[in-house]
Amino acid sequence: MKQSSILLLICYLTIISTFAQKPTPADKPKEDKPVSLSRTLNIDSQVVTNGQVTIKGQRVPYKATVGTIPVWDEEGKPVAGVFFTYFERSDVADRATRPLVISFNGGPGTASVWMMIGYTGPRILKVDDEGYPIQPYGIKDNPNSILDVADIVYVDPVNTGFSRPVNKDVPAAKLFFGVNADIKYLADWINTFVSRYNRWSSPKYLIGESYGTARVSGLALELQNAHWMYLNGVILVSPTDLGIERDGPAKGVLKLPYFAATAWYHKALPADLQKKDLTDVLPEVEAFTIQEYLPALALGGSLSDQKRKDIAAKVARYSGLSETAVLQQNLDVPTNFFWKELLRSKSQTVGRLDSRYLGVDSKDAGIGPDYNAELTSWLHSFTPAINLYMREELNYKTDLKYFMFGPTFPWDNTNNHTGENLRQAMAQNPYLHLLVQSGYYDGACDYFNAKYNMWQMDASGKLKDRMQWEGYRSGHMMYLRKEDLATSNEHLRKFIQKSTPKNSEPAKYSGSR
Repeated sequence: MKQSSILLLICYLTIISTFAQKPTPADKPKEDKPVSLSRTLNIDSQVVTNGQVTIKGQRVPYKATVGTIPVWDEEGKPVAGVFFTYFERSDVADRATRPLVISFNGGPGTASVWMMIGYTGPRILKVDDEGYPIQPYGIKDNPNSILDVADIVYVDPVNTGFSRPVNKDVPAAKLFFGVNADIKYLADWINTFVSRYNRWSSPKYLIGESYGTARVSGLALELQNAHWMYLNGVILVSPTDLGIERDGPAKGVLKLPYFAATAWYHKALPADLQKKDLTDVLPEVEAFTIQEYLPALALGGSLSDQKRKDIAAKVARYSGLSETAVLQQNLDVPTNFFWKELLRSKSQTVGRLDSRYLGVDSKDAGIGPDYNAELTSWLHSFTPAINLYMREELNYKTDLKYFMFGPTFPWDNTNNHTGENLRQAMAQNPYLHLLVQSGYYDGACDYFNAKYNMWQMDASGKLKDRMQWEGYRSGHMMYLRKEDLATSNEHLRKFIQKSTPKNSEPAKYSGSR
């Protein structure tokens, strides 16, 4: 049951060199409030250390601040403390022009650990080149971090990381655990953070992974409408559906390109497809998905026997499954069945969030895997690393448990319009740009559904010049693969540089003359 609960939670997850000096304690500022060894959170505290890292051959000194800032209710009473980790490049003279990236993960009940020590931060966990755990556990310098071009704050929503309500009497479900409640209180927290750290003049970016993509999409509009804070960019890493409807045939067919990518990786496609490169195979599958597969599922039971057989043959060809298996599923193959069926003859299952990972079940029979192969691997490597990093390098001393996954359920998913929220924010703010990053082997938040989000958000095509999509040969946390860590960070770096306006460049649409 515990494993099953984790699998449900991570559906939105998102659910992740050169030598440099490790961070060392800095002179303690007068305003610091000490953190005591206790299982009670100090809701307003900070600890500062200094460090340096070499990024793309350049020495980058930085200050790291870890601590908490309160969340207040409408009467001004503190109801929670939100934990954050803030990295500032310390040799910057003009902070006004220095971009600030505000980073969230998803779950919705997981902390910002994944992208902080897996992707963009100055220190990353030790894994092999494909992202698998190695011992001894630990962290190392990240030569690909975006800290050279932007300061970064990693935010842990309530009941993730070290963030907690002030006491058990706080109505946490009402205040924190829902699509719109989450957006509301985090927007207010961001306002406080930006004010305390004097970042109002800075170009600002939100980045979210997995459920964090719904979070930052909603925050983009909430910050504009409720706090008059306008962003330069939003980055969606392995996005969810963002509340965009896709019931019926669309829901059934959009996963096929992901099936094809996975089958290609495991060499399960027919020889003529297998000999092609992945990015040469996928356009053919995408065209079939939209032009033939979607209309066929829409026809349902009225489809002729011969047409049904023809479609089943093509779905089998592109998915690596048998034609019989496709027909038995009425042409609509569930992802859970696919993860079990693709390598059933080899007594192996494929991972949900990253189908490069293999699992071994107790029985070859069944309709789905026993466990989530990649999630157990990630928890294996991330959990020791974040605890070592927080307690030993960043010097945050507490007896609180660091929640990799915290108690945030039941989560209120009603009135999720975050995709439309982001569209409105972009329409209202000519500065605002969008970057979407997807792993081809992600079966929870697959790459073709991410493209579909963009098509449906901008049905008129009026915003497409400010939208960008990038794909990677890995899964949900594409940055765990060494090659993709470098490429994806470089895409972030270029996106930030491109979307940061030149001095005195106005935010306006060009009119006709």
